[in-house]
Amino acid sequence: MRHLEQHRTHRIGWLRAAVLGANDGIISTASLVVGVAAASATQESVLVAGVAGLVAGAMSMATGEYVSVSSQADTEAADLAREQEELKTDAAAEHQELTAIYVERGVDPNLAAKVAEQLMAHDALGTHAREELGISETMSANPIQAALASAATFTVGAALPLLVILVAPAAYLSWTVSITSLLFLAALGGLAAYVGGSSVLKAAARVTFWGVLAMALSAVVGTFFNVTP
Repeated sequence: MRHLEQHRTHRIGWLRAAVLGANDGIISTASLVVGVAAASATQESVLVAGVAGLVAGAMSMATGEYVSVSSQADTEAADLAREQEELKTDAAAEHQELTAIYVERGVDPNLAAKVAEQLMAHDALGTHAREELGISETMSANPIQAALASAATFTVGAALPLLVILVAPAAYLSWTVSITSLLFLAALGGLAAYVGGSSVLKAAARVTFWGVLAMALSAVVGTFFNVTP
């Protein structure tokens, strides 16, 4: 029977962007809401501030992810173009370079030379991209995917504190938003860890810690100004 292994590295690109977007959506929106509420704002003003934060944050996440990942993709493309040119102009040197990589990893020099030769005959650019540059199809940058995932998950994350505002009593708005948002963060951290195959408890604890810190500081700022819009 064929031995099948289930790996999770193919999820890294979209999972990173999705977790970042959702975490940022919950933390930034909840912190904004808590800070404005602590400044004695009305429930309507808090909701307006939260909605504005959702829209601005989603666009910021999409733009930031697209620009940063596009820069990574441009760098990868430039390196691949250079590698392609080197393969055309000096294939022998590239073969020696690939052989040296395998020897450094513990392969016998003669075997390393044969492996390098066969792999280059099969897919020279792909082999050098993978072994020399560390670029693979699984790990390559995808700007559009990252931008859409971040914007969508930020929106979902930011919508959670806003829904709480609609049903929470005005007198307990800050506490209600804070507690529920921390529960959302813990659940999200645990879910992301489960999908990625890491410790659920550890992931939930660390994201909850940073959520507490962000909302506490925002509440301090709001209380300090204590100005009703």
